[in-house]
Amino acid sequence: MTTWEYLTTPLLIHNTAAILNNWGKQGWELVQVVPGPEGGLVAYLKRPAGGGAQNAGLDAAAQASRQFEGN
Repeated sequence: MTTWEYLTTPLLIHNTAAILNNWGKQGWELVQVVPGPEGGLVAYLKRPAGGGAQNAGLDAAAQASRQFEGN
């Protein structure tokens, strides 16, 4: 059975394609885009869970997500 890891990230309207392409190059698949709690848009992405080089950048993504959420 496939297990998944998930990521949320804010989307800047003027740079949406570049943001999504960047995550796509790292193996993330867009699941949904929803309005953010303070306006703007938030993208929900997923990819198969696993360690190693395929997950490079995950810590940076988690940190960016925490900053966006104010944690």
